Amino acid sequence: MASLPPPYQTHLPLSPDPGEKPLNNEPQLPLVPIHVVTHASQLPAEFLEPSAERQLVIGFDCEGVDLCRHGTLCIMQLAFPDAIYLVDAIQGGAMLIQACKPALESSYITKVIHDCKRDSEALYFQFGIKLNNVVDTQIAYSLIEEQEGRKRLLDDYISFVGLLADPRYCGISYLEKEEVRFLLRQDPNFWTYRPLSEQMVRAAADDVRFLLYIYYKMMEKLNQQSLWYLAVRGALYCRCFCINDNNFADWPPLPPIPDNLIVDGNAPEEEILSVLDVPPGKMGRVIGRRGASILSIKESCNAEILIGGDKGPPDKVFIIGPVKQVRKAEAMLRGKMMDVYY
Repeated sequence: MASLPPPYQTHLPLSPDPGEKPLNNEPQLPLVPIHVVTHASQLPAEFLEPSAERQLVIGFDCEGVDLCRHGTLCIMQLAFPDAIYLVDAIQGGAMLIQACKPALESSYITKVIHDCKRDSEALYFQFGIKLNNVVDTQIAYSLIEEQEGRKRLLDDYISFVGLLADPRYCGISYLEKEEVRFLLRQDPNFWTYRPLSEQMVRAAADDVRFLLYIYYKMMEKLNQQSLWYLAVRGALYCRCFCINDNNFADWPPLPPIPDNLIVDGNAPEEEILSVLDVPPGKMGRVIGRRGASILSIKESCNAEILIGGDKGPPDKVFIIGPVKQVRKAEAMLRGKMMDVYY
């Protein structure tokens, strides 16, 4: 492997206030180097060449400009136990990202990520990469809440900042995230500038450096049924905005229901993704005034209902959940499109 560029060293507190004391349960992770990668030879061989003998779990995230099918992927962050790699898509180009494709599609490498949908969409439409075998900490958080008897409010998805602040997982403040968001609002091209500033390197690394710690905390809590839901929902969320003409036939198969969850012939209901086309001019009826229509459907169905919003696609509704609940949501949504109210 070619020699790596001089790495940054990081164990900086996530709070930028040097006078702030860490919380008592803040994880004290070892000092790890951060490598800015512009050529595939700078990445670990076990990542570039996935194998059953050397299975990996890594933290994963992407940064970019308006990250979706039409945006620009600028950096991919990979967190290993002993190092963080910032894969520079601007300097390394498509060739570098394509070198990562086997790993990103491999079932031998688990990618721990928070909210995979738009990252997966960008990888698919910009580079033809089908992100596979993810553990989405946003999904895992909801499953643990449900498993422990706490019901999530509709559309109340835990943010990454919120997850880091939760004392059950990290218990740390991430104030610099708000600073970066402010800079992005001021200049959406923030992640395109080179060379990477110290703030850019630190912010990109901070988005992944606690993911493995959180992953192991969550794995201790999830029961067998929740682990299956986590796997299948992660796969469906990766596909969610990656619409194609063959019903995802070229994507890896969804995780099957494990034998140990089938008791006396009874098993958890299969979960699916459904994509509904909304005729021109009908999305307003689907959403309703101040979101009232779609909220009523969400309250009636045990399924996730997603709309592309500003990033699109603007004419589709995405439904994820158990088959019967998805079919119920489809019927209600079609009713809204036809002015048939339930």
